[in-house]
Amino acid sequence: MAVAVHLLGEVGVEVDGRAVDLGSPRQRCVLAALAVDADRAVPVDRLVTRVWGVDAPRRARSTLHTYVSGLRRALAGVDGVALVRRSGGYALITDATGVVDVHRFRALRAAADADADDEQVARLLADALRLWRGQALTGVDSEWVQAERERLRLERLAVQRDLTDARLRRGLGADLVAELAARAAEHPLDEHVAGHYMLALHQAGRTADALEHHRLLRRRLVEELGTEPGAALRDLHRRILAADPTLSTAAAGTGGRPVVPAQLPGAPGRFTGRVPELAELDRALARAGDHTSPRPAGATAVISSIGGTGGIGKTWLALTWAHRNLHRFPDGQLSVDLRGFSPSEPEHAADVLADFLAALGVDRDQQPPGLDARAALFRTHTTGRRMLVLLDNAATPDQVVPLLPGGDSCTVLITSRHRLPVLLTRHGAHPVHVDVLTETEARALLTAALGGVRTPGADRAITELVGLCGGFPLALGLVAARIRTHPGLVDDIAAELREFGLDALDSDDPHTSLPAVLSWSLHRLTDQQRTVFGLLGTAPGTDTTLPAVVSLTRLSPTSARTALSALEEASLIGRRPRGRYAMHDLVRDYAAATAHELPADVRENALTRVVDFYLHTASTADRLLDPHRQVVRLDPPAPGVHPHPLPDAASALAWLEAEHPTLVATQHAAVALRRHAVVWHFARVLGLFRARRGYGRDALTSWRLALDAAAHLPDPAVLSRTHRFLGHACSQQGLHDEAVEHMERALDLAARHQDPDELANTHMALSLAWGARGDDRKALDHARHALDLFRSGDHPVREADALNMVGWCASRLGDHDTARDHCRAALALHRRHHYPVGEAETLDSLGLIAHRTGDHRQAVDHYQQALTLFRTHGDTRYVAGTLDHLGHAHAALGQHDQARAAWEEAAALYRDQGKDADADRVRGQLDDLDRPVVR
Repeated sequence: MAVAVHLLGEVGVEVDGRAVDLGSPRQRCVLAALAVDADRAVPVDRLVTRVWGVDAPRRARSTLHTYVSGLRRALAGVDGVALVRRSGGYALITDATGVVDVHRFRALRAAADADADDEQVARLLADALRLWRGQALTGVDSEWVQAERERLRLERLAVQRDLTDARLRRGLGADLVAELAARAAEHPLDEHVAGHYMLALHQAGRTADALEHHRLLRRRLVEELGTEPGAALRDLHRRILAADPTLSTAAAGTGGRPVVPAQLPGAPGRFTGRVPELAELDRALARAGDHTSPRPAGATAVISSIGGTGGIGKTWLALTWAHRNLHRFPDGQLSVDLRGFSPSEPEHAADVLADFLAALGVDRDQQPPGLDARAALFRTHTTGRRMLVLLDNAATPDQVVPLLPGGDSCTVLITSRHRLPVLLTRHGAHPVHVDVLTETEARALLTAALGGVRTPGADRAITELVGLCGGFPLALGLVAARIRTHPGLVDDIAAELREFGLDALDSDDPHTSLPAVLSWSLHRLTDQQRTVFGLLGTAPGTDTTLPAVVSLTRLSPTSARTALSALEEASLIGRRPRGRYAMHDLVRDYAAATAHELPADVRENALTRVVDFYLHTASTADRLLDPHRQVVRLDPPAPGVHPHPLPDAASALAWLEAEHPTLVATQHAAVALRRHAVVWHFARVLGLFRARRGYGRDALTSWRLALDAAAHLPDPAVLSRTHRFLGHACSQQGLHDEAVEHMERALDLAARHQDPDELANTHMALSLAWGARGDDRKALDHARHALDLFRSGDHPVREADALNMVGWCASRLGDHDTARDHCRAALALHRRHHYPVGEAETLDSLGLIAHRTGDHRQAVDHYQQALTLFRTHGDTRYVAGTLDHLGHAHAALGQHDQARAAWEEAAALYRDQGKDADADRVRGQLDDLDRPVVR
């Protein structure tokens, strides 16, 4: 009974030439996963990964047992093949070399390598190639299958080249011309193929054609790659020109059988995006080929250092680029995983050199023992060769520098989570930073995984998954694997990631577990640096600055900067413009998880310090924006807090703008800490800034939190003020009933506690609220009450505000003389007390009065003065309103272009501020402006 297990083509088993029914593609994949390791036990976990991928379904193990039972039934009557249970796994027991074609193929190749007779070598290699019946592993599919298929393809290519070498050494070039012509056309820039073709032409008596092919190839290499042919091809060209008699029976190259290593792992099967990074690697190689460009002293090779955090896709980028450029490296590829960030011991340069030299044909027994001697020998064997050297997962320069080849003809790709600056400065390395995928790239990756399956919520779930993964390639890859396995459960996958976050991306296999991959980046950090990393994960906001980190960690600025630099070097944080540091959301989740290894009091004290840092700095900024506001005293900051110094109002405004998202998060952190006074103070100190910038929705949320906090505070006046501020925030968002309800409550509390200042402020807020609601009579009544109370309390700036409000309301009611008198009095007070924002608000009111009384030019003048002051102080909320008013004045003067410009800017600002109704109203005014006038 003749039995054959086929992997080099369609996966199957034949008995006496008759195919055995092996069942479903997945069941045949189980056979393939066992057959490649025939006669050796394959652990169950490894089988599951090979068949289902890294993200196997929960029932994969039980399903595997079902498939194994099915294969046992299919092979029950086949002698010489048995599927048996072994400790921890299964094994396919057979005479592997004679039965499994892959093993027969490799045995024939090994026999050829050990034989010195070229005729016998050619026969063995030809027998090996005849085992192929198409593309390897046809009919089955998985991530492992794709990688294994690529490895086998490269092995087949190497055997084809070795067979051609053997035939050419026997002088059989004339018989190979047609075959090699086709191969050269298929691989026009492959110098190894070109060398074979030239030698075959020369042996066939077509030396002129051989030299012409070299000329054409050289021109294409120069034009397309910017480089000259490699040393081996140049030497062959020289020998053909010299009519070297040994070429009739000698190989292309330096004589003897050339050693061309092909160690590059398979290309990633589902690579997405990275167009700019691939182009940057292309440019680095092109620049190296331009010999007119200066090279750093001591540069030995083209080096590109690919950096980025763990799981960001550095290795996939390197492999993808390498496979797309194999034709540039006719002398082979060397590759090693240096394991600089793996749980196992990192590779030592001396051991790697031993493997590299062996791959280049240097017998291990003839290699020198010392690192320096091996490095020198390696440089000797690589000088003048066009090779690629891939050094993956390097941790330190000590791992890399001894592995740099000699001369300047090789290309080195290095991937590392560290920046390895010594390679940039001493060896001319070209840095390529790898960041997250774009939203478009991430969506394409997950949509492709979904295939043709489209559930009703699939698109929504993909959108959510893209957001949850934040473009992080390893996270996206793990999610994509799950989708490919269960395309109908994409909603469940999204829900699991939403609920469990980083834990949903954990795995028993450390290489496909995002938490495990990230953990390897911590191995080379000091205890202090690991502590800083963990605390950064607990700090509020999505990014931070050095002053905030100083308070968070209680380190000196120098120590804090050193720790941040170490984390940046390890690609755990990224440096952003204006001195900001940021983490990817998933890295931040991991950092927060590591923080739980710290004592609880360390975490809580750090969070308390950073909250105090932001509150006290924001309070300073608030006082700079409005020195006339009533000062609210804060409790002293926690020990070790150093608020950021702000010299003037401009720097205060810039700091608040840059930190606003973090300040929002910090108030929520204070809620979690139950620091009720701090929660309230955040709403208070950010109120003016938010009003000027139009951040009404944030103000509303903040004051709702403050109202909950105020119930825990002893001062009854705080509750009154909170209702007032919350009412004003509601009014600004169009929640008029709720606004009045809160303000009436504030008025009642202020009266009950006999607080005239609070009464005045609340009447002022009610005036604004009723004015926004369109009831100008009630607005005027409350403004007059506020004016009387401010006058009696000797608050000149607030008195000026009330005068302006009375004037505004009176003008809207048609009493323009009263309006003008009150607003002029308000303008004088504001100018006397140097309050430019109040001056601008009053000029806006005077503009309205002038417009309503027909003096449109005066209105334009007032509005433009107001705009200048508002813009100077960054008050975009009032800028929008004044532009709105200015447009009406220009339109009344027939100045339609000026009106259009004012209203278009106003509409855009309203939209940015979330005031969609106002934006739509202004767009309507623009439409009316464009309509022709009917006479």
